[in-house]
Amino acid sequence: MSAERPVRIAMWSGPRNISTAMMRAFGQRADCAVTDEPFYAAYLAATGLDHPMRDAVIASQPTDWRVVAAALVGPSPGGRPVWYQKHMTHHMLPGFGRDWTDGLVNAFLIRAPEAALASYALKRDDFSLDEIGLPAQADLFDRAADRLGAPPPVIEAEDVLAAPAATLSALCRAIGVPFDPAMLAWPPGRRATDGVWAPAWYHAVELSTGFAPPRPAVGLDDLPDALKPIATAARPIYDRLAAYRLRADSFRQ
Repeated sequence: MSAERPVRIAMWSGPRNISTAMMRAFGQRADCAVTDEPFYAAYLAATGLDHPMRDAVIASQPTDWRVVAAALVGPSPGGRPVWYQKHMTHHMLPGFGRDWTDGLVNAFLIRAPEAALASYALKRDDFSLDEIGLPAQADLFDRAADRLGAPPPVIEAEDVLAAPAATLSALCRAIGVPFDPAMLAWPPGRRATDGVWAPAWYHAVELSTGFAPPRPAVGLDDLPDALKPIATAARPIYDRLAAYRLRADSFRQ
């Protein structure tokens, strides 16, 4: 690894996952810069969706996806040798180019759709399958797999919560960086690298000091009727990605 050629990690997640906690973990590494959802403003500007703090988000980032993509393949912040980019898969609209992702190490953070939907419904009351990100996540996974000739790394949120050291060790080995025990704990509070939207979305992670225990499972019958068709459509996509997820012992010597 070098400052001239950083390891750029694009971690692709849907909303209401442990994506911000994962960003905290990588942010604890002395060798790592982090970037928080760089396409959010471009996504909101293109879709017109009314998200919390919409105007502030749009004012805080470039709204041209080309400008964002060019920055993400440029020099790393502070010249750090590792650059962790937290991406939401649903932000990658069909009109946004994806060629830039071919130069990054693409990894995928998944969560059971029933649990993701139950959590997202607490923040927004009208959304589609595309907005929980699984269709775009599968497309991005397939693109990376076709280029590599092998499945790219996939981690499951519940695996991280159940065995953070082992699962993050497996992830680090898969993406080509050494595991750092500093990734397992962090001080509470907000970070300068957090998006301007943090007050609307990051309350729980701001109180955290590490990965929480696994949450109780959410089943289809636990969801409101309006969300059940979305969960049913999402489940086969999730299952296909979950078949490739790294296990804690995936890289045991």
